[in-house]
Amino acid sequence: MLELILEEATEKMEKSVDSFIKQLSTVRTGRANPNMLDRVMVDYYGSKTPVNQTAGISVVEGRQLVIKPYDKTILRDIEHAIYEADLGLTPQNDGEIIRINVPALTEERRKEFVKVVKKHAEEAKVALRNIRRSANDDIEKSDMSEDEVKHGKNQVQKLIDDYVKKVDALTVEKEKDLMTV
Repeated sequence: MLELILEEATEKMEKSVDSFIKQLSTVRTGRANPNMLDRVMVDYYGSKTPVNQTAGISVVEGRQLVIKPYDKTILRDIEHAIYEADLGLTPQNDGEIIRINVPALTEERRKEFVKVVKKHAEEAKVALRNIRRSANDDIEKSDMSEDEVKHGKNQVQKLIDDYVKKVDALTVEKEKDLMTV
C-alpha cells in the first residue's frame, strides 16, 4: 500500500517538475531559442495550433529566429499570433519567412525575468507541497499501524525534499543564465 502511494506521489512530483522546466524554457534569456515561441498559438483553419506545428523555426546567428511556414497562406496569421502572445518581440514578414530579432536584455529586464523565474519556482513548490499533503492524507486513511504511518510520512518528506532541491537547482541555473551578459 505504501509503495503504491509513494509511486503515485513520485509520478505526480515528476510531472510538476517537468511542467516547471517547460515554463522556464519560455522565459527569454537574450539568446534566440525556438522554445520562446512555445506559447504562440496560430489560428490555423479555425483551430488554435502551436506555431511549431505550422512552421519550421530555426536560429540564425544566435540572436535571430527564422520562421518558415509550411503553408505560405498563414504567414500573416503567424505574425499576428506572435504579436498577440505579448513576448516583446517584433516579427518582420518578407512574404516568404518571418524573422524575429531577439534584442539583448537590459539589466532591468534581466532582473524582471529573474522575478518571473522565482514566481514559477514558488508555484512548482506549492504544487509539490499539495502532492505531499495528498500523499500524507492517503497514508493516514490506509489501515497501517502508527509506526508505518510515521515511516510513510517520513518517506514522503524525503521525496519532496529531493524534488524541492531539483526545483531550486533549476532556478539557480536559469538565474545564472539570465544574468550572464
